Amino acid sequence: MKPLDYYLLFVAAPVVLVLALIEGIVLSLRQRYDWRAFGVSAFDLVSRIAVNLLLPLSIATPLVHWAYVHRLTTIQLNTGLSLLLLFIGQEFCYYWYHRAAHRVRWFWSTHAVHHSPNDLNLSAAVRIGILSKLTGTAVFFTPLIWLGFDIRTVFSVLTLNLLYQFWIHATWIPKLGWLEGILNTPSAHRVHHAANTEYLDANFGGVLLIFDRMFRTYVAEREDLPCRYGLVQPITSYNPLKIELAQWFSLLRDLAKARNPRAFFGYLLMPPGWVPDGVGSTTDELKAREQGKKVKEVQEQGQVQTLFPSARN
Repeated sequence: MKPLDYYLLFVAAPVVLVLALIEGIVLSLRQRYDWRAFGVSAFDLVSRIAVNLLLPLSIATPLVHWAYVHRLTTIQLNTGLSLLLLFIGQEFCYYWYHRAAHRVRWFWSTHAVHHSPNDLNLSAAVRIGILSKLTGTAVFFTPLIWLGFDIRTVFSVLTLNLLYQFWIHATWIPKLGWLEGILNTPSAHRVHHAANTEYLDANFGGVLLIFDRMFRTYVAEREDLPCRYGLVQPITSYNPLKIELAQWFSLLRDLAKARNPRAFFGYLLMPPGWVPDGVGSTTDELKAREQGKKVKEVQEQGQVQTLFPSARN
């Protein structure tokens, strides 16, 4: 067992689970706390560790190996500049992985597990999805390996990135002033987990939000719009297998009914909610309909004020 694997199994995993348990105990003394959801998250963590130990390879392994064999150079992490390049490069790759996890249904089928809790808390942070290796998300980090960074180091930095994100799942931590919009904070991550139409598909960064700023996916938390957590169509079951597999079964059903290559690959690679014909329920379509409703309300309000000027007073 590699040192990192030993650390994750015997140090990091127990620590985060104990911290989530402590938070649950404290929160349950002040408000309702969903212990059944905590159990689902704990099941996901333990099962994922078992899967990773039993299946050390993923479907992306051949491409990772190719990137290593054909790497442009070998970059030694012996200077501040090389460390900075790895950190920024990893953030860039993570941003696009995370964005794809929301915008490509194949990746969403596993990532939806992380967004399935209807309450946001520290236990939700460890619910990631036991089939993550099936989707081949490691492919997003192969550019770093191709450039010359060591494979083990690249994925060690990714692990540290994910560990950083544990604490930002706490809803009791307020906004952090000038750090908002720079670092990924609890406030920014509350937006990311929100199912409100206005908040969908935002704040994809790991530690930093600079790429969200650059690619216009940063959305600040609003005081007038409380976050509603969970999926757009909430899943209320506490059956861990249903939670883990629901999106995959839904995808397989759509693939089975596809009548042409466009429909087949559309279901596979287009955003969740895409349909080959008619109106779907992708994030863009949901936001367009929401915007249309607001425009209609404004127009109707304007007509009322025109007919009844006193309504303005």
